[in-house]
Amino acid sequence: MADNKTLALIGCGLMGGSFALAAQQAHQVHHTIGYSVPHASAHHFYELGIIQSIAASAAEAVAQADIVLIAVPVASMPSVFAAIAPALPDHALIMDVGSTKRSIIQAAQHHLGARFSQFIAAHPIAGKEKAGHSEPFAHLYQNKNVILCPESQSNPAYLKQAHSLWQAIGATPIILDADQHDRGLAAVSHLPHLLAFAYMDALLQQPDATDLLALGGPGFRDFSRIAGCDPTIWRDILPDNQDQILPLLHAVRQAIDTIENAMMQRDTTQLEAILQRASQARINWK
Repeated sequence: MADNKTLALIGCGLMGGSFALAAQQAHQVHHTIGYSVPHASAHHFYELGIIQSIAASAAEAVAQADIVLIAVPVASMPSVFAAIAPALPDHALIMDVGSTKRSIIQAAQHHLGARFSQFIAAHPIAGKEKAGHSEPFAHLYQNKNVILCPESQSNPAYLKQAHSLWQAIGATPIILDADQHDRGLAAVSHLPHLLAFAYMDALLQQPDATDLLALGGPGFRDFSRIAGCDPTIWRDILPDNQDQILPLLHAVRQAIDTIENAMMQRDTTQLEAILQRASQARINWK
């Protein structure tokens, strides 16, 4: 890829800003045009030098772009696709960084029309652990997986370009279909976040919650860490992928019931067998 490419960044946050910085440092992008709501985010990125110009609208941002990266919450994707569709150049690679893929792909199919062949759904498995503002950094995607979900209508040239671009900024592309992605992420990301949020909320309902939290140590910190993630992102992800999350949640409820019954029956043999199976699986994982 030549080093004179223009990137349109829709959404000026950690994920999009880090991509822009990494692409610039890897000489994959020469100029980045930013658009964001709130507009102050784009102005902040301009002051930091992450973007080199600010667009007045999403359509204006993409009009001269060679690459379009949409880095907005999942629920905002359809309105962004609708806004940019009339202005997209016929050669621009279009990608997102959303945590679910089926609904985003459906929205892209609906709104992008003939430009859908230029869209490659992407999900980099990277981010931040705590809610709130976090400045972008160029190495966010270094040695991280990025899942690409092409469709049958996807132009192979754009998939190849997306693959090369993510590799150039240090990520490892993995090709999955959208169903595989949403099923897999429900199991290893979406449900764990739901459980961490639920656990913390349950703990807060206790009359002595402050005293209990004061006793937390490394185990509590490890278990509850992802409950500190941005609620505004997860309020969109969880309902969006609920058909994949809810069956797994049911399985967890059944597992908890089994452990509860073993505890109540003081069946330490069964209890140890369950704990041993889970422990060994975690030890063997990576």
